[in-house]
Amino acid sequence: MGFFALLIPIVSVGGFFAWMIALSPIGKAYAEKIRGQAGGLSEEGAQQALQAIEDLRQEVAELSERVDFTERMLAQARERGAIEPPR
Repeated sequence: MGFFALLIPIVSVGGFFAWMIALSPIGKAYAEKIRGQAGGLSEEGAQQALQAIEDLRQEVAELSERVDFTERMLAQARERGAIEPPR
């Protein structure tokens, strides 16, 4: 019984301070941050994400072209006998 008697004022005071923090500008800003993360991206954030994806696609396409070019050059060198086949 003594443990619960000690717990009651601690929970009451802690709850009061949590409630006051929730009503403060800091609590409101934190709630907006959480709400923004749960709600998805803003219009500007979505545009930035789409632009980043498009940039990555362009880079992958360029890398693919470079790999194709390198493969062709290695194949030509093997045909001429300049490079030994892998072991």
